Amino acid sequence: MIIAYLCVGMFLSLICYMVYFHVKLKDDVISSPYNRRQDTYAEHVVRGEIRASGGEVLAKTETDGEGNEQRVYPYGRVFAHAVGYDSNGRGGIELSKNSQLLTSHAFLLEQVQNGLTDQKNQGDNVITTLDANLQQVAYDALGNNQGAVVVLEADTGKVLALVSKPDFDPNTLAADWDAMVADENNSSLVNRATQGLYPPGSTFKIITGLAYLRDKGTLEGFSYNCAGEITQDGYTLHCYDGEVHGQEDFTKAFAKSCNTAFAEIGMQTSLSVFQKTAKDLLFNTDLSLGDMLSNSSSFTLDKDAGRPLTMQTSIGQGNTLVTPMHMAMITSAIANGGTAMKPYLVDEIQSYEGNRVKKYTPKTYATLMTEQEAQTLSALMQEVTASGTARSLSGTGYTVAGKTGSAEHAGSDIPHSWFVGFSNVEDPDIVVSIISEGSGTGSQVAVPIAKKIFDAYYNS
Repeated sequence: MIIAYLCVGMFLSLICYMVYFHVKLKDDVISSPYNRRQDTYAEHVVRGEIRASGGEVLAKTETDGEGNEQRVYPYGRVFAHAVGYDSNGRGGIELSKNSQLLTSHAFLLEQVQNGLTDQKNQGDNVITTLDANLQQVAYDALGNNQGAVVVLEADTGKVLALVSKPDFDPNTLAADWDAMVADENNSSLVNRATQGLYPPGSTFKIITGLAYLRDKGTLEGFSYNCAGEITQDGYTLHCYDGEVHGQEDFTKAFAKSCNTAFAEIGMQTSLSVFQKTAKDLLFNTDLSLGDMLSNSSSFTLDKDAGRPLTMQTSIGQGNTLVTPMHMAMITSAIANGGTAMKPYLVDEIQSYEGNRVKKYTPKTYATLMTEQEAQTLSALMQEVTASGTARSLSGTGYTVAGKTGSAEHAGSDIPHSWFVGFSNVEDPDIVVSIISEGSGTGSQVAVPIAKKIFDAYYNS
């Protein structure tokens, strides 16, 4: 009798697992680059198209007169990291939505007829959230600089643009592969937008400011006289380019991006509150972004750090590293009243005839801060564009709240250039996160890139 119960239990467990597999695991298993069954799917289905939100074709399969198929990317390098590639392995959407591209929801009778005549069915199309115009503008604006640009829709998390440089041409990847692999310095396959880890520079003052606000309960009453440098335990920290800001309250220190003031702010902030704030804002957390491979940003300040490292960390230097996507998510939470939406790249799956197969909808990622905290940070960031380091964004037909950053890094005296911010402050439209490697200050390089993106969004 016991054996019979065991057999029944095993049978029910198997049934449950099969249901779970088909509901939860099927697409992941099929999309795995190690799953050789993908080749079997491709024998019967012509790989579907990948399109921008406006219908522009980003990837398609062309077939010659002899039936030979070739994957073609009409925009070449522009969408390389977001759309990905389908030779020498797969990457980007070509990998994450592989099973959908190799599944056909053509009319049933058409599939039957194709089966009888040994013809392939046409695979489903993946419609992305990407805006072809914004992507092109962001790509051109970054120019020859290495780095990344992320543009999100503030209230949904839709990825409107995602640029990473150096890049590659997916049309010629197979021919270029050996040379790329042989070059140890070639990192063009790395998606810097989600995988690149950088010192955040002064964009981190958003986090330092929030930690101070949580610790003290208010920003009122803070006062600091900037002499251009501050020394603690034998270590001297300078304001950028030796600038002397004079007497400052918190808002002015933030707007002018005063390093010495924020070194003092960091030292006045409880370490436990600083650590918890970083944790709340997703540092040292696997972001798990689905269609986008990502690395975790790191924050490591502890009780043994000492004042020099505390000062460095407070201004976004020290051991802290972030990804551009992570900074976009923090900025989106400020724009969205404290709630970060989950960034996503795919809007829907359609049959090749245009019938909807699946729709992807916005999802809340996490509440990173209170609505009041978000409003306070937003007000600080508005002052940056009104009178501070990003004032070149004022006087346009739209409002912007933002923060610049100039991040020191090993190997060069020229800093990484950062800007994070959002537009139409009262009812935010888009969030941008920009880093241009080793190219200058945030005001000099990243802010002009942001302006081109904002202009394109509002003038299209």
